Amino acid sequence: MSKPGNGNTGDPMYVAREKIYPREVSGRFQSLRKLAVVVLLGIYYIGPWLRWDGRQAVLFDLPARQFHVFGLTFWPQDFFYLALLLIIAALSLFFFTALAGRLWCGFACPQTVWTEAFIWMERLVEGSRNQQMKLDRGPRNREWLMKKTTKHSLWLVFALWTGFTFVGYFTPIDVLADEVMAMSTGPWETFWILFYAFATWGNAGFLREQVCIYMCPYARFQSAMFDKDTLIIAYDEQRGEPRGGRKRNVDPKDVGLGDCIDCTLCVQVCPTGIDIRDGLQYECIACAACVDACDSVMDKMNYPRGLIRYATEHSIDNKQTRILRPRTLVYGALLTLLVSAWVLGIAMIKPLAMDVLRDRNALYRLRNATVENVYTLKIMNKSDSEQVYALSVDGLDELRIDSQASGIAVRRGEVLTAALRLSLDLPTDLRGGGHDVTLRLVDRDGNEIEETTRFFLPLESER
Repeated sequence: MSKPGNGNTGDPMYVAREKIYPREVSGRFQSLRKLAVVVLLGIYYIGPWLRWDGRQAVLFDLPARQFHVFGLTFWPQDFFYLALLLIIAALSLFFFTALAGRLWCGFACPQTVWTEAFIWMERLVEGSRNQQMKLDRGPRNREWLMKKTTKHSLWLVFALWTGFTFVGYFTPIDVLADEVMAMSTGPWETFWILFYAFATWGNAGFLREQVCIYMCPYARFQSAMFDKDTLIIAYDEQRGEPRGGRKRNVDPKDVGLGDCIDCTLCVQVCPTGIDIRDGLQYECIACAACVDACDSVMDKMNYPRGLIRYATEHSIDNKQTRILRPRTLVYGALLTLLVSAWVLGIAMIKPLAMDVLRDRNALYRLRNATVENVYTLKIMNKSDSEQVYALSVDGLDELRIDSQASGIAVRRGEVLTAALRLSLDLPTDLRGGGHDVTLRLVDRDGNEIEETTRFFLPLESER
């Protein structure tokens, strides 16, 4: 009986994964990658410990419905800016992909960053690529057990610290640290610490390149953003072929070969296990490890660098590369517009908000030759300190506020709900029906906000 497969060929439908042992390589691009890993992980792990005006600098306080980002506080009413920021991030990905391919994947993607950190720990414990392969293929002895236990212990501690830091962005991290030390964390905090730790351990320690190849949707639609002027990792086939071994300092033309000596170092250093000489593949994350490996070989052979390099298809074919082209111009213009709108919107956010809701039960009330309209007033103090507000009304002469108009105290982060009565004495020569009036709220710092509402008067026959 044949194995499951396509037709009756006997080929298996699924091929068991073979672990990839990426070889360590040094070079200019790998130095940039290491710097990116250190900087990005540093921002992540240090971020929740930073302080700003006596509070945690970055805190997403879901119970209080407040997002604190240094000097800015975002409320549910400000989530428009979050949505706009996500659109900007997506458009930025399109823009930079059209320009320079998968730079995000190779240098800044969380999967790449954490995988690199786990690989460093693996090399620290198990040694080089050859030593790791020898260990995994050797007997399950005491050495194997000690090294595997040590490696997974480091991974587990690092993963738990990652989960703890993640929750620290939503629960004040100093409080969370005390709870962890006392083993008194709440159920949700415990769940997310363990879940995020497990996800980090699994993705960066075990799945690794499979996340990029099979799970990440970006790898599938990136080709829609590429064209022949996009910067990609490319092998110069015209220069490298035919490939083959030769002695150092031999002129490849004298032996009828190209510059590629077929050392396969570019394959050994690839974290996804592909051969870039077969052409651009969706598994390539543009980490440039193959570039550094190939350049080191070219240096030893006294050949020019760049057999594998960042290049465009047009430059490989000795054609002119166009940076300014319709897709980059459109992406760039939209990105500039959205970023400008976001920055302007953030700059215009006021530390107070006010909503005015009319009483739905009656348009107006008549009390002893006085017409009265009733409203529900909601004042939100979005600042970081208690505020005292003054309320005034404009739009109709002699219209007055019958409730407290000055000295409205609202605590930090509080939404105050109060009844508001506006009244006007009769007789008046104003026509009956609705009239626009403006309520103005001012704090001690001079910040003000206005809301327009309607004040209703009785018809002439009802007075």
